[in-house]
Amino acid sequence: MKFQTALNTATSVLAVGVAFLSVPVLAQSTGSVDFEEDTIIVTGRIDRSVAGVELPDTPKAKQVLTQEFISRGTPGQTINETINLIPGVNFQNYDGFGSSGGNLMIRGFDDTRISQTFDGIPANDTGNYALYTNQNLDPELIEQVNVNLGTTDVDSPTASATGSTVNYRSLTPTHEFGARMVGTVGDQSKMRIFGMINTGDLNDSGTRAYFAASRDTYDALYGNFGEIKKTQLNAKIYQPLGDSGDFIAVSGHLNNNRNNMSSDWKLTTTDGIPLTKSARDDYVVERCTIPAGTSGVKDVANKNGCGSAWEYRYNPSKTGNIRINSRFTLSDSLVLTVDPYFQYTSANGGGTSVGYEGTYSGTITSGYIGGSPYFGGVDLNGDGDTRDTVLVSTPSQTVTNRIGVIASLRYDFGDNNRVRLAYTYDRGRHRQTGEVGFLQANGLAQNYFNNKKPLTDAAGNVLEKRDRLSYAILNQVSGEYSGDFMNDSLHIVAGVRVPFFRRNLTQNCLTTSSSGYVDCFATNSADEATRAAENPGYGAPDNRVFNYNRVLPTAGFTYDFTPEASLYFNYSKGVQVPGTDNLYNSFFYARGTEGASSAKPETSDNFDLGLRFRSGMIQGSFGGWYTIFANRLSSAYNPETDRTTYTNLGTVDRYGLDATLAVSPDSHFKAYVFGSYLWSKIRDDVQTGVNDFAKTSGNMEGGVPKLTFGGRVEGNAGPVSLGVEAKRTGSRYYNSLNTPVYNKAGDQIWAAKVPGYTVVNLDARLDLGFLGMGDKTYLQANVTNLFDEFYYGSFDDAGVDSRATTYAYIGAPRTFSASINFQF
Repeated sequence: MKFQTALNTATSVLAVGVAFLSVPVLAQSTGSVDFEEDTIIVTGRIDRSVAGVELPDTPKAKQVLTQEFISRGTPGQTINETINLIPGVNFQNYDGFGSSGGNLMIRGFDDTRISQTFDGIPANDTGNYALYTNQNLDPELIEQVNVNLGTTDVDSPTASATGSTVNYRSLTPTHEFGARMVGTVGDQSKMRIFGMINTGDLNDSGTRAYFAASRDTYDALYGNFGEIKKTQLNAKIYQPLGDSGDFIAVSGHLNNNRNNMSSDWKLTTTDGIPLTKSARDDYVVERCTIPAGTSGVKDVANKNGCGSAWEYRYNPSKTGNIRINSRFTLSDSLVLTVDPYFQYTSANGGGTSVGYEGTYSGTITSGYIGGSPYFGGVDLNGDGDTRDTVLVSTPSQTVTNRIGVIASLRYDFGDNNRVRLAYTYDRGRHRQTGEVGFLQANGLAQNYFNNKKPLTDAAGNVLEKRDRLSYAILNQVSGEYSGDFMNDSLHIVAGVRVPFFRRNLTQNCLTTSSSGYVDCFATNSADEATRAAENPGYGAPDNRVFNYNRVLPTAGFTYDFTPEASLYFNYSKGVQVPGTDNLYNSFFYARGTEGASSAKPETSDNFDLGLRFRSGMIQGSFGGWYTIFANRLSSAYNPETDRTTYTNLGTVDRYGLDATLAVSPDSHFKAYVFGSYLWSKIRDDVQTGVNDFAKTSGNMEGGVPKLTFGGRVEGNAGPVSLGVEAKRTGSRYYNSLNTPVYNKAGDQIWAAKVPGYTVVNLDARLDLGFLGMGDKTYLQANVTNLFDEFYYGSFDDAGVDSRATTYAYIGAPRTFSASINFQF
């Protein structure tokens, strides 16, 4: 694949923009913001960041990146790529621009174990807890992002955070009227435009708002096939209430992605994944045409035929939310915060199957059986007969409606002690289906979403690949205390959250295996009854409810040796209850049997101890941490079967060191370095059968890098500024056996480790104020992977079988973009 640079067109992109004022305190929910107001960056107070990095003086191992840091990245880039320069954080982007998605890991916890929030509301999927990083807020609208390394806030609405949390909050509208536009062009025919209007104060009470929109398009990264299209709309109305810091903010967000899948390969030396840089660049997805049917002939479709390639799949999504943040001072000592929200998601991951025009058998007419739809007498290819098999579009569709509220009541006992009580409610209605649709002659799906125009069998029944309805419900109470002692040198925080989780699951299909495979008949009850009678071992359609609760304490302190130097310690307990996919596997077993019981929730005990130094010129920290991870459930997704394999690794010990240092001796130079070292040890051999055990005791988990380090240097002279950043990610074990991978013949098809890699990025900016264009107008160039490093990015742990393989994404090559920002 060849990449073209678009520098010569950069100057043709025009822009308009707005000057931003930092306004609100920024942490997670409004309640957490309000409770931690003396330790987190607060708008209107002194900016204590150095080089865009802030280390809040809290018991938690926490780091904050401000808009100063965020704005140096490629416009439109996901915020998860920005935090890749925080110690312990590893993010692998699926392309250089961020709109294809990516994979996040913090201290060895994958994204399903990391709680990510957007203005305090949860971003993780309600069913499998995954993060979809291409759906994040446009970076121009993010005031700052903060990362808790190894813990969460007591009011977090999460069922999955055994590990860390990522919290980002949107800008608050400014008092002055203004506008901004950012135009970007680059490799892969990239074109992005971002625009924003800020109303300024609309009345004497300070009512103000902004409205923003962006459009991003570019070619899919590998294979010279497919495209990425993203549209985002945002709005926020802010109403101050009095002069005590009270307010009501109402915000709306809409994000539409219409993407082809990013290239994903089986990670072996024999299955076609590029093994060299030249093979990566020369990789091409073949174009094809689906052959027309022949009347009177039994046409046979190939499951690997035209349209089945991974890159032919669409990966569309429609996401939106309405969120309210509010704060009310009830008395001099009592403050109430309330954050309600609503979210909507419709998404699928594409896919194809061989469809049968005729009946399944002499006793069963139609249904989705054994991984294929049977139409019972429908001419799918228009050749005048119903004897054929035809490749059809069969994505797994998910529609989620989610409501919730986070409410917190804070009471101050004088100037040095405060408590708060919080209640959190989160309810996700998760509808998962798998309607069938046509492919076009070129192999692409006719529709992005088949649930809008589903195909039916001869009797009018909709054929479903899957058919289930889930409710994920959280009721949580929590409390927190904060106190200052010893002339404010000692700060103590202690809290507890008690979540009550409920999973109300309805399976409308027959469950045919303990791996979750199903036969679905939708409204065709007669054929479903026949299929069940012929296979009495199958699990019948059923509704089951699973309940979980835990007491999760947290406690910590900071001790200030001097105004600049401090010691911090924190302990927290986390939990992740089983996701819906794992729970639906148990429907294969009859109620009351051992197999029908839920997997045990994962739990973690997290300890942090470290030192911080904060001054106007230097921010630095060095700390050690230890996590005891019980019932560690390793998972690996297979895109060919659309199934996830789970392995309980038992108890896993993780421990490590994190360090960070930011220095800015004057306004012309900034430097930032970080590093992280992680050890991981599985305590016991994993049981794989009645008397069989995999040799995992003492091993490190697969897919987790032991060593990461890097830094950033930025300098400016007059209107020109230049930044260079680099990160080294160490090698990772392929599996939790820490052994090479072999095929059935015993031949090695991958080594024990996947090699490490180093990525260098460059950004340069030219302020155009000297041309009389205003002090906020500038040109910016970004180059990611400057030296075009070839490396393997995201992959799942392959588990505890030396013949089990995993799938991987290849890291993005050198990627260039040029932007112009104009604002007033």
